[in-house]
Amino acid sequence: MSLEKESQIAATPPKSEKLDSNAWKVIAVVILAPFMTQMDSTVVNVSLSSITQDLHSTIAIAQWVISGYLLALALMLPINGWLVDRIGAKRLYLFCFSAFTLTSFLCGSAHSINELICARVAQGMAGGLLAPLSQLMAARVAGKQMVKVLGIASIPILLAPLFGPILAGTILKYASWHWLFYINLPIGIIAIILAVYFIPHDKTLIRKRPFDLAGFLMISPALVCLLYGFEAVSHNRSEGIWVLALGVVLSGAFIRYELRIATRALIDIGLFKNKDFSIAAVTQFLSNGIMYAGQFIVPLYLINECGLNGSQTGWILSSMGIGMLCIYPFAGQLTDRFGVRAVASGGVVLNFLGTLPFLWMAYNGFSMPLAIASLFVRGFGQGGTGVPSVAAAYASVPKEKLSFATTAINIVQRLGGPIMTTALAVFISTSGENRADSGSHSFIIPFIALIGFQLLVIWFTSRLPIRIHKDTIPT
Repeated sequence: MSLEKESQIAATPPKSEKLDSNAWKVIAVVILAPFMTQMDSTVVNVSLSSITQDLHSTIAIAQWVISGYLLALALMLPINGWLVDRIGAKRLYLFCFSAFTLTSFLCGSAHSINELICARVAQGMAGGLLAPLSQLMAARVAGKQMVKVLGIASIPILLAPLFGPILAGTILKYASWHWLFYINLPIGIIAIILAVYFIPHDKTLIRKRPFDLAGFLMISPALVCLLYGFEAVSHNRSEGIWVLALGVVLSGAFIRYELRIATRALIDIGLFKNKDFSIAAVTQFLSNGIMYAGQFIVPLYLINECGLNGSQTGWILSSMGIGMLCIYPFAGQLTDRFGVRAVASGGVVLNFLGTLPFLWMAYNGFSMPLAIASLFVRGFGQGGTGVPSVAAAYASVPKEKLSFATTAINIVQRLGGPIMTTALAVFISTSGENRADSGSHSFIIPFIALIGFQLLVIWFTSRLPIRIHKDTIPT
């Protein structure tokens, strides 16, 4: 059988309830991209101090190794849908993965902090398109098994933050930080070869449409300003509020402009007129927000309030990742049996219940067994929320708009984290100012705020569709 024939078969989701081997091959290949980018981000975060010392830099400058990557990623994300329609998902995936692999080499061979920052910005521009591309191609071949596929495909992405610190520590023990980037080269080359053979061609889905330059010049700087502004505000930097205000103005101008040009828009704002899609998108925004907000506040509490060291905190936090790993493989089966609304709402309720003990400990004192058990429950609940709500969003749009849907969902996901993290940072700062009055209870108000956010998510998950009707899933 010819390669083109195999690709055509893989491009058409099976009509049966089970995925064939070609579909699983595609899924296995496309999840390598988010796994690789997530692992790369994790090891860089861990090794920043080593990079700073070796390149004779300061933490303030070296921080742009991380921030530059994230901002470049945000800059490219809005054009994902247009590029997919213009050149096809497979071609774009191969180009971005090749660029990510090449820039990994450039990062590893950098001899100054400026060279490394520039290489990381280029790496972020390639990495910004890989996550939505992976989701899009997985959704295309998943057909009616979308929920199951999204759950299983998320497992390697969850493993990256667990194994990233271990990998980084091992490499730094026996070699220089340069090898943190060089490790991407063999993985990238193998993944590119596999993608050439197994990812189906999608030439029939290519459609030439004009590039919305005005929209791009508004939304990409807007996202960069919002992400940087929220980060700056959370660290009490004076420029943060002005950058944030500029991001809000540009976002408002973009929405107004996109609604006016309709079919020529860079991002189809009309998707949000679909109730199921908009509810699922808001759920993703809030769900990601409480996850990152929790990852922000819990370590601060354990280290600053409870006096634990970094190693102890890391082991305690790993229980949340284990909880997520325990639920993701079964998220599809649970959703098929109990429905989207029940599983997503149940997940947020578990997240809520897993946070209540931290409020209790903030008042009565730390308990390690209780903290480990609570984080496991939080992770279990977080995993139960994400998969059904993403699947509900994709199931609510026609196949030709999947590229727009993945772009929109990825944008709201990325904004949820910094917005809620900044909100909690404000509560923590306010509590710190009243530390003399609150004694050792300065984390009570931030945990109450986190619980309030969770109650808001429960309200939105209760309005998700009861079930995904498989006949409506784009195939």
